[in-house]
Amino acid sequence: MNAHRYFLVHKPINMVSQFVSSHAVHLLGSLDFDFPESTHAIGRLDQASEGLLLLTTNKKITKLLFQGSVPHKRTYLVQVKNIVSETTVQKLAKGLFISAPSGDQYLTSSCEVQIVMNPQNISSPQKPLHKNVQFTWLLISLTEGKYHQVRKMVAAVGHRCIRLIRVSIESIELGALKPGEVKEISEAEFFEKLNLNAG
Repeated sequence: MNAHRYFLVHKPINMVSQFVSSHAVHLLGSLDFDFPESTHAIGRLDQASEGLLLLTTNKKITKLLFQGSVPHKRTYLVQVKNIVSETTVQKLAKGLFISAPSGDQYLTSSCEVQIVMNPQNISSPQKPLHKNVQFTWLLISLTEGKYHQVRKMVAAVGHRCIRLIRVSIESIELGALKPGEVKEISEAEFFEKLNLNAG
Protein backbone atom coordinates (compact mmCIF):
# COMPACT_ATOMS: atom_id res chain seq x y z
CA MET A 1 0.00 0.00 0.00
CA ASN A 2 1.40 3.35 -1.03
CA ALA A 3 1.96 6.00 1.64
CA HIS A 4 -0.28 9.04 1.58
CA ARG A 5 1.11 12.32 0.28
CA TYR A 6 0.56 15.90 1.42
CA PHE A 7 0.86 19.15 -0.49
CA LEU A 8 0.72 22.89 0.11
CA VAL A 9 -0.55 24.96 -2.80
CA HIS A 10 -0.68 28.70 -3.30
CA LYS A 11 -4.03 28.81 -5.04
CA PRO A 12 -4.15 31.71 -7.48
CA ILE A 13 -7.17 33.94 -7.86
CA ASN A 14 -9.79 32.70 -10.37
CA MET A 15 -8.97 29.04 -9.77
CA VAL A 16 -11.53 26.57 -8.38
CA SER A 17 -10.37 24.37 -5.47
CA GLN A 18 -11.04 21.07 -7.26
CA PHE A 19 -9.77 18.87 -10.09
CA VAL A 20 -13.06 18.19 -11.86
CA SER A 21 -15.96 20.47 -12.75
CA SER A 22 -18.87 20.47 -15.17
CA HIS A 23 -18.19 24.17 -15.75
CA ALA A 24 -15.51 25.76 -17.88
CA VAL A 25 -13.33 26.96 -14.99
CA HIS A 26 -9.65 27.05 -14.06
CA LEU A 27 -8.93 23.85 -12.09
CA LEU A 28 -6.16 22.53 -9.84
CA GLY A 29 -5.12 20.14 -12.58
CA SER A 30 -3.76 23.06 -14.57
CA LEU A 31 -1.03 23.64 -11.97
CA ASP A 32 2.47 22.67 -13.09
CA PHE A 33 2.71 19.63 -10.82
CA ASP A 34 2.12 15.91 -11.29
CA PHE A 35 -0.33 15.11 -8.49
CA PRO A 36 -0.95 11.41 -7.77
CA GLU A 37 -4.34 9.88 -8.40
CA SER A 38 -6.93 10.49 -5.66
CA THR A 39 -5.41 13.82 -4.62
CA HIS A 40 -8.09 16.20 -3.36
CA ALA A 41 -8.33 19.56 -1.61
CA ILE A 42 -8.90 19.72 2.15
CA GLY A 43 -11.52 22.42 2.53
CA ARG A 44 -11.78 25.09 -0.11
CA LEU A 45 -11.04 28.65 -1.03
CA ASP A 46 -13.64 30.31 -3.21
CA GLN A 47 -12.71 31.19 -6.76
CA ALA A 48 -12.04 34.86 -5.98
CA SER A 49 -9.78 34.07 -3.00
CA GLU A 50 -6.07 33.26 -2.96
CA GLY A 51 -3.52 31.60 -0.77
CA LEU A 52 -2.88 28.42 1.18
CA LEU A 53 -4.75 25.32 0.08
CA LEU A 54 -3.92 21.86 1.44
CA LEU A 55 -4.11 18.79 -0.77
CA THR A 56 -3.68 15.14 0.08
CA THR A 57 -4.42 11.58 -0.99
CA ASN A 58 -5.61 10.82 2.57
CA LYS A 59 -9.41 10.90 2.66
CA LYS A 60 -9.55 11.04 6.48
CA ILE A 61 -7.91 14.48 6.81
CA THR A 62 -10.94 16.65 6.05
CA LYS A 63 -12.91 15.04 8.88
CA LEU A 64 -9.95 15.24 11.28
CA LEU A 65 -9.28 18.89 10.51
CA PHE A 66 -12.71 20.44 10.08
CA GLN A 67 -15.15 18.07 11.77
CA GLY A 68 -13.23 17.10 14.89
CA SER A 69 -13.91 18.24 18.45
CA VAL A 70 -10.87 20.55 18.51
CA PRO A 71 -11.26 23.70 16.36
CA HIS A 72 -8.38 24.59 14.06
CA LYS A 73 -7.30 28.13 13.31
CA ARG A 74 -7.20 29.61 9.82
CA THR A 75 -5.63 33.02 9.21
CA TYR A 76 -6.45 35.37 6.35
CA LEU A 77 -4.82 38.54 5.10
CA VAL A 78 -7.70 40.72 3.95
CA GLN A 79 -7.43 43.89 1.92
CA VAL A 80 -10.52 46.04 2.36
CA LYS A 81 -11.56 49.33 0.81
CA ASN A 82 -11.17 52.49 2.91
CA ILE A 83 -9.52 53.00 6.28
CA VAL A 84 -10.58 50.64 9.08
CA SER A 85 -10.90 52.13 12.57
CA GLU A 86 -9.93 50.44 15.81
CA THR A 87 -13.60 50.47 16.76
CA THR A 88 -14.38 48.44 13.65
CA VAL A 89 -11.56 46.03 14.46
CA GLN A 90 -13.17 45.41 17.85
CA LYS A 91 -16.57 44.81 16.26
CA LEU A 92 -15.10 42.20 13.94
CA ALA A 93 -13.19 40.51 16.77
CA LYS A 94 -16.15 40.40 19.16
CA GLY A 95 -18.47 38.70 16.68
CA LEU A 96 -21.32 40.02 14.57
CA PHE A 97 -24.31 38.88 12.57
CA ILE A 98 -23.87 37.82 8.95
CA SER A 99 -26.32 36.20 6.54
CA ALA A 100 -26.42 32.41 6.36
CA PRO A 101 -27.17 30.49 3.13
CA SER A 102 -30.57 29.58 4.61
CA GLY A 103 -31.46 33.27 4.78
CA ASP A 104 -31.16 33.36 8.57
CA GLN A 105 -28.71 35.50 10.51
CA TYR A 106 -25.60 33.87 11.97
CA LEU A 107 -23.58 35.29 14.88
CA THR A 108 -19.87 34.77 14.25
CA SER A 109 -17.65 33.58 17.07
CA SER A 110 -15.06 35.88 18.57
CA CYS A 111 -11.83 35.93 16.58
CA GLU A 112 -8.47 37.64 16.32
CA VAL A 113 -8.30 40.78 14.15
CA GLN A 114 -5.48 43.26 13.69
CA ILE A 115 -4.47 45.96 11.24
CA VAL A 116 -1.30 45.16 9.26
CA MET A 117 0.65 48.09 7.85
CA ASN A 118 3.06 46.43 5.41
CA PRO A 119 2.24 42.75 4.78
CA GLN A 120 5.12 40.68 3.43
CA ASN A 121 5.31 38.21 0.51
CA ILE A 122 2.19 39.58 -1.18
CA SER A 123 2.02 38.91 -4.91
CA SER A 124 1.06 41.71 -7.26
CA PRO A 125 -2.71 42.01 -7.77
CA GLN A 126 -4.20 40.99 -11.11
CA LYS A 127 -5.79 44.42 -11.36
CA PRO A 128 -3.83 47.17 -9.57
CA LEU A 129 -5.86 49.64 -7.54
CA HIS A 130 -6.15 53.24 -8.59
CA LYS A 131 -3.57 55.35 -6.73
CA ASN A 132 -6.34 57.33 -5.01
CA VAL A 133 -8.10 54.28 -3.56
CA GLN A 134 -7.68 54.04 0.21
CA PHE A 135 -7.45 50.58 1.73
CA THR A 136 -6.52 48.68 4.88
CA TRP A 137 -4.92 45.28 5.33
CA LEU A 138 -6.41 43.16 8.13
CA LEU A 139 -5.11 39.90 9.58
CA ILE A 140 -8.10 37.80 10.67
CA SER A 141 -7.74 34.47 12.48
CA LEU A 142 -10.81 32.31 13.10
CA THR A 143 -11.74 28.76 13.94
CA GLU A 144 -14.94 28.54 11.93
CA GLY A 145 -15.50 28.81 8.21
CA LYS A 146 -19.04 29.56 7.19
CA TYR A 147 -19.83 30.25 3.54
CA HIS A 148 -17.95 33.43 2.49
CA GLN A 149 -17.62 34.27 6.18
CA VAL A 150 -14.69 36.70 6.03
CA ARG A 151 -16.14 38.61 3.09
CA LYS A 152 -19.50 38.87 4.86
CA MET A 153 -17.86 39.98 8.09
CA VAL A 154 -16.05 42.93 6.55
CA ALA A 155 -19.18 43.83 4.55
CA ALA A 156 -21.19 43.84 7.80
CA VAL A 157 -18.98 46.66 9.12
CA GLY A 158 -19.23 48.68 5.92
CA HIS A 159 -16.10 47.67 4.04
CA ARG A 160 -15.70 45.90 0.70
CA CYS A 161 -13.24 43.02 0.43
CA ILE A 162 -10.69 43.71 -2.31
CA ARG A 163 -8.39 40.71 -1.77
CA LEU A 164 -8.64 37.67 0.48
CA ILE A 165 -5.49 35.60 1.00
CA ARG A 166 -5.32 32.60 3.35
CA VAL A 167 -1.85 32.75 4.88
CA SER A 168 -1.96 29.85 7.34
CA ILE A 169 -3.86 26.89 8.71
CA GLU A 170 -2.68 26.17 12.25
CA SER A 171 1.16 26.20 11.94
CA ILE A 172 1.30 25.50 8.21
CA GLU A 173 2.11 28.81 6.55
CA LEU A 174 1.90 30.02 2.98
CA GLY A 175 5.29 31.66 3.43
CA ALA A 176 7.08 32.63 0.23
CA LEU A 177 5.13 30.23 -2.03
CA LYS A 178 4.16 32.14 -5.15
CA PRO A 179 0.74 31.81 -6.85
CA GLY A 180 0.55 28.45 -8.60
CA GLU A 181 3.48 26.91 -6.70
CA VAL A 182 3.23 23.55 -4.95
CA LYS A 183 5.28 22.21 -2.03
CA GLU A 184 5.16 18.63 -0.75
CA ILE A 185 5.73 17.94 2.95
CA SER A 186 6.04 14.75 4.96
CA GLU A 187 3.13 13.15 6.77
CA ALA A 188 4.86 13.71 10.13
CA GLU A 189 5.31 17.43 9.50
CA PHE A 190 1.78 17.75 8.16
CA PHE A 191 0.18 16.17 11.23
CA GLU A 192 2.46 18.01 13.66
CA LYS A 193 1.87 21.46 12.18
CA LEU A 194 -1.89 20.92 11.97
CA ASN A 195 -1.99 19.58 15.53
CA LEU A 196 -3.70 16.40 14.36
CA ASN A 197 -3.65 13.00 16.00
CA ALA A 198 -2.39 10.46 13.47
CA GLY A 199 -3.92 7.62 15.48
